[in-house]
Amino acid sequence: MLNPGGIVVNLVFAAIFFYVLYGVIRAAVRDGIGQAEERRRKRQQDPR
Repeated sequence: MLNPGGIVVNLVFAAIFFYVLYGVIRAAVRDGIGQAEERRRKRQQDPR
């Protein structure tokens, strides 16, 4: 049958992977929002 220890190790690695992926996505979204705000500020200061 299946090794219970192997299943647990795979679940732990999957949990770590998804936690790191969550952090990367969160940082990218935060950076994108910051860039959008900076562009908006520049546009408001210098309308063309």
